[in-house]
Amino acid sequence: MDVGVIVDGKENGSDGSGRNSWQVRYFRDDGTIGSKSGFRSEDEAKAEARRIDDIHHGSTSTDNPPAKSGAAPVVVNDWIDLWFDGIDVAPTTLAQYERLAQYESLTRNHIRPRWGSGHLVDIGNLAAHTWAAELRSGGLADSTVKTIMKPLAMILADAADENLLDHNPIRPRRRRRHHRTREIVWDQPHQALRVALQAASLVGPWAGVLDITAAWTGARWGELTGLRRGNLHLDDGRFVIDPDVGALHEIDRTLQLGPPKTAESARTVTLPPFLVELLRLHLDTHDHPHVFVTEHHALLRRSNFSRRAMRPAADGNLHSSSPRVRVHPVAPEIERRILDTLQQRWIDALAGLGATSQPDLLAALPSVSRPMTEGVAS
Repeated sequence: MDVGVIVDGKENGSDGSGRNSWQVRYFRDDGTIGSKSGFRSEDEAKAEARRIDDIHHGSTSTDNPPAKSGAAPVVVNDWIDLWFDGIDVAPTTLAQYERLAQYESLTRNHIRPRWGSGHLVDIGNLAAHTWAAELRSGGLADSTVKTIMKPLAMILADAADENLLDHNPIRPRRRRRHHRTREIVWDQPHQALRVALQAASLVGPWAGVLDITAAWTGARWGELTGLRRGNLHLDDGRFVIDPDVGALHEIDRTLQLGPPKTAESARTVTLPPFLVELLRLHLDTHDHPHVFVTEHHALLRRSNFSRRAMRPAADGNLHSSSPRVRVHPVAPEIERRILDTLQQRWIDALAGLGATSQPDLLAALPSVSRPMTEGVAS
């Protein structure tokens, strides 16, 4: 082989398949090293190496050599394996870990089942966007579909850079039909209370306390599930989001503490008086270091809480024939938003529930402040 072209074989054994892949590395005209991967045999890689070497000696730039001609088409699953092998295995930040875990999950659950057994060259722009439309029509939110398409586009873009494809087939659609933006459903104070009451009846009072704390403070899910007793200062009416370990993250199915979403998210959150009393009584129900845990004193997972508590508490379960607890729709598709933390809003909201619902709420969430109850009575 002429100088400047290297054939490098490696074993892709992470999945136990024992597949071999071969990579061609070559010197560009500017002295930097280029590479092409995905060759199924050493002979195929050497043939490509000779072709690149011929181009080089013919003074043709090898900065972006044309796609292989006559080579066997690359299976999508094989390229995905190589693509993940090429990602830094030791991300330097928690955000990188989360992003990599998300890409692996999306690829495993969506991209591989649809495209994995086919070839890279079979993925066209129209087919990809048709698939995206099918995902939306199947019930996935537009934001979720966009998140799924992102790693697919990255996988194909890198395949094009490696000249396994002539170009990245996924291009943004310039002609779009008029799509109506889904209206965001904002939760009103009395709705937040009803959702909390139903969540408490479904899985326990702790769920109601968690929902009310989220609604009245605007704290994120990870910030509340990662909140520890040492950062909750009830005598001062506040809690602190630590800049280093202020949020609970689920990474590759493992829960661990890490920094909140942004640097600005490290903050002190003021609590209204009624919530101070509610949290004080809640802490007496368990001795776990975390403020919010399950009835079995386990750390909370977002998907489990959404499935068992939040979604049925907001949407109801009238479609279920014989649920353990029957709950009714409060605000379908509700999205928890920050609410005014003034105690008067709580008083007005509770008063709006009426005499029939108030005893149910107080029974499920018995720790409310004296000013709140006096405000309702007046």
